[in-house]
Amino acid sequence: MQEPARPAADTLDAATGILPSQHLAQLLAQGEIRTGQSLDEDQIQPASLDLRLGPVAYRVRASFLPGADFKVADKLDHFAMHRMDISEGAVLERGCVYIVPLQESLALAPGRSAIGNPKSSTGRLDVFTRLITDHGAEFDRVRPGYTGPLYAEIAPRTFSVLVREGSRLSQLRIRHGGTSGDDGQLSRLTGEAHPASRIQPVSVDVRGEEPEGLIGYRAKAHAGLIDIDRRDHYAIRDFWEPVHARYDQGLVLDPGEFYILASKEAVDIPPDQAAEMVAYDTLVGEFRVHYAGFFDPGFGHAEAGGSGARAVLEVRSYEVPFVLEHGQTVGRLIYEPLTERPDQLYGVGRLQSSYQRQGLSLSKHFLKPN
Repeated sequence: MQEPARPAADTLDAATGILPSQHLAQLLAQGEIRTGQSLDEDQIQPASLDLRLGPVAYRVRASFLPGADFKVADKLDHFAMHRMDISEGAVLERGCVYIVPLQESLALAPGRSAIGNPKSSTGRLDVFTRLITDHGAEFDRVRPGYTGPLYAEIAPRTFSVLVREGSRLSQLRIRHGGTSGDDGQLSRLTGEAHPASRIQPVSVDVRGEEPEGLIGYRAKAHAGLIDIDRRDHYAIRDFWEPVHARYDQGLVLDPGEFYILASKEAVDIPPDQAAEMVAYDTLVGEFRVHYAGFFDPGFGHAEAGGSGARAVLEVRSYEVPFVLEHGQTVGRLIYEPLTERPDQLYGVGRLQSSYQRQGLSLSKHFLKPN
């Protein structure tokens, strides 16, 4: 099918920053965001767009990036092992890598770029999901002015998952104007173009609120299948082992195990900003924190009824056991301004969320603890 022509003029008069929900709706109307089907009612979030799986998936031999000279389809011709129809549902097995063409595609104006990341529920299941574009040299980054399809690379690490056409595992943010980069660039932005931008260290809570209290969960290695579209359905005990505090001993992370923990600090995302969690310097320990690192405007904010919400941390240790101490810094929240306050905040109205006001919390697929 021939794609419609890009609009002759850019109708957005936006400041530099992440585009809010009303601007995303405008990009959809003017053809910069394209989809073969009408959007789901809650698909546009305060500062992001949920991305839906298409009807087919490709099991591939290895993860890949197409690079400047190739399209994703060219690489699939070489690396795909078989093509799967997922229109009515199919299992993505743990330990395997899949590429799924998404229903949404882009025709961005030259001054706009995009960033992908897993949805919170995806990260909390240890499903490693990254965005790929044609001629892309980086995961999760869409270059300015990109026109073309979008693909999800999906690699379940702990649980096998059942997905289908329309399942939403990842989301997309669109940025107008300049991009944030390393800490030096962020410092310049903080002092000049974006006075509200800031970096907040995030530390881990391994002490809890009472002696030997619950501080986290460790995934069971050989649990059952999880339907990615089911909510409040699975018993926690069938998939997770509770982790309890041991005062003055920290928490020993076993190599290769997957943990759900919580931040010591409450997180507060103002209505005119969004935030991304990024890994702390790997020199402080060989572990990874937080696969799904995006926080929409209003998360944990009093105006949206979220006071006291904490960041949930998806943690995996590599190669050797590693001790996490209470209050140890494990990541950084990088705040970035929106071009305009969104027309609706996270967790309010039609955007009611399973994670507003959260403490330690598993994904929405599991029944709440008694």
